[in-house]
Amino acid sequence: MRARLIAAAAVCVGVLGASIGAPALLRRQAATARRLIGKPLGESPPDAERVWKSSYGAPLDLLLLGDSIAAGLGAERRKDTLGGRLAKGLAKQTRRAVRLQVAAVVGAESSMLAAQLAGLPSDYAPDVAVIVVGGNDVTHRVPVATSVGHLQDAVAALRARGAEVVVGTCPDLGALRPVPQPLRALGSVASRQLAAAQAAAAVGAGAHAVSLAHVVGPHFLADPDQMFSIDRFHPSGQGYRRTAEALLPSVLTALGLHDDVPFGHRIPER
Repeated sequence: MRARLIAAAAVCVGVLGASIGAPALLRRQAATARRLIGKPLGESPPDAERVWKSSYGAPLDLLLLGDSIAAGLGAERRKDTLGGRLAKGLAKQTRRAVRLQVAAVVGAESSMLAAQLAGLPSDYAPDVAVIVVGGNDVTHRVPVATSVGHLQDAVAALRARGAEVVVGTCPDLGALRPVPQPLRALGSVASRQLAAAQAAAAVGAGAHAVSLAHVVGPHFLADPDQMFSIDRFHPSGQGYRRTAEALLPSVLTALGLHDDVPFGHRIPER
């Protein structure tokens, strides 16, 4: 797999290191970050694909695309993954069963969304798709325009299938406490720049957009011990609960069940 779960390290070295004139310092700090984060979780999140609350009947189809956050890496149980949390929340709000499909892949960049879609049956048409991607684009120095172009293509492909789409924009990499300064600050700048571009592209392509940095980021900054898993990089079950709660208003709005969205949410422009 292309990705390594060491996001902040690559941000600093590759994205902005030369601009502050301290590449040697940043390389040393990147090595420190790699040692501190490691890969204690492996690359296999809990399998959350199932029909949630099947007793409610008439299931809605929910699809998750994107990277390790969308896949649920860091959760110990399938009900605590992002997909499981969203499915349960959506079922509770709609009183309908939710059939969850997770095409997200640990380590994925935005360029891999097309392959995730290609792996689905050609006649699969989810009611709503949630995309969370971007952290690996930042760490692997993918140009913002290139990253956003892949996201736009994925939104267009999903809309062509008849799906409503919600994009959770790139989280703030500045919340990663194991990463020393100035790496952490540089990662924050780069991830927020990508998130802003993702939001504009998503709503322009007909998707709903949720700024995870604004809506759920403060919880990760205020309580990292609870919000992060043992690798201190991916969300814990509690972190996924907060993230699902942050996304759910736009999911419900996309399905026509809410009229208004709170701060940090944007509705499609077309």
